[in-house]
Amino acid sequence: MSGSDIAGLIAAGAFVVLVVLLAVPIIKLGKVFDELRTTIKDVSDGTTPLLGEVANTVATTNDQLKKVDTITNNVSDTTANVSALSSLVAATVGKPLIKVAAFTEGVKAAMNTKPSGKARRSR
Repeated sequence: MSGSDIAGLIAAGAFVVLVVLLAVPIIKLGKVFDELRTTIKDVSDGTTPLLGEVANTVATTNDQLKKVDTITNNVSDTTANVSALSSLVAATVGKPLIKVAAFTEGVKAAMNTKPSGKARRSR
C-alpha cells in the first residue's frame, strides 16, 4: 500500500465518522419534524369544528342584530310620534289654558279691588 492509499483510507474513515456524527442530529431533527406534523394535524382537527361553531355564532349574532336594529327603528319612530303628539297637545291645550288662567286672574283681581270714594252703609 502506498501513501496515497493510506491517505485515501484515512479520508474515507474520517468521512464515515463524520457521517455517523451527523446522522444522530439528522435523526433527531426527523423526529422533531414528525412531532411537528402530528401537532399540526391535531391542531387542525381541533380547529375545524371550532371554525364551524364560530361561523354559526356569527350568523346567529347577525340575526339578533337585525332584530335589535328593527326594535331600535321602532323606538325611534315612537319617540318621534310622542314628540309630535306632545307638541300638538301643547299647542291645542296650552294656549286655551293660558287664556283661562289669565281670565281667572283678571276676575280675581276685579273681586279684590275696593271701590274708591264713600262706601255705602247698610241700615
